[in-house]
Amino acid sequence: MSSTPDDSDSNLFAEQMRGVKRIAHDHAETGKARPDRQQLKRQRLNATQRSNETRVDGLSDQFVIDVGAEDELYWARDGVQEGQMRKLKAGQVPFEGSLDLHGMSVEKARETLWAFLAEAARLEIRCVRVTHGKAARIDGKRPLIKSHVNTWLRQHAQVLGFTSCLPRHGGTGAIYLLLKRTMLEGRDE
Repeated sequence: MSSTPDDSDSNLFAEQMRGVKRIAHDHAETGKARPDRQQLKRQRLNATQRSNETRVDGLSDQFVIDVGAEDELYWARDGVQEGQMRKLKAGQVPFEGSLDLHGMSVEKARETLWAFLAEAARLEIRCVRVTHGKAARIDGKRPLIKSHVNTWLRQHAQVLGFTSCLPRHGGTGAIYLLLKRTMLEGRDE
């Protein structure tokens, strides 16, 4: 019997495969970890449940910028248009929410401010007013809440800029706060 090219190829293949065992499963190993479906389910469930716990991530007190009672506050994130900040300073951007931090401890003010900014972001609010006060402290030091608010807002990702209010809205005891809106992503910065 003469061997055909197909027979010799088959014999050669069989010879090369001697000792090789068949793989028990037919899935290719791509190197990517397979998602843990139970973990994903827990994460989704946790994301949909509201927590009463206020998380104050990223607002540091390591270095607080001291400001005086009558000092005007002004700050803008890189890339925010000067014209937009001029309008904010002139009170031409209407504020849609207001928060008063008078009489609060520093920690309570931080938690309240964080929750307020989270709610404003959720509602896609563009501008808010935060009243921090400017009362001189008994120990003669600069206003505590005003100094902390000035520092915290520079660290918050949702804040595009802020400036002291016009006298009718609180003057140097309050600020107009310009916030990022995700709905118009790319247009606010």
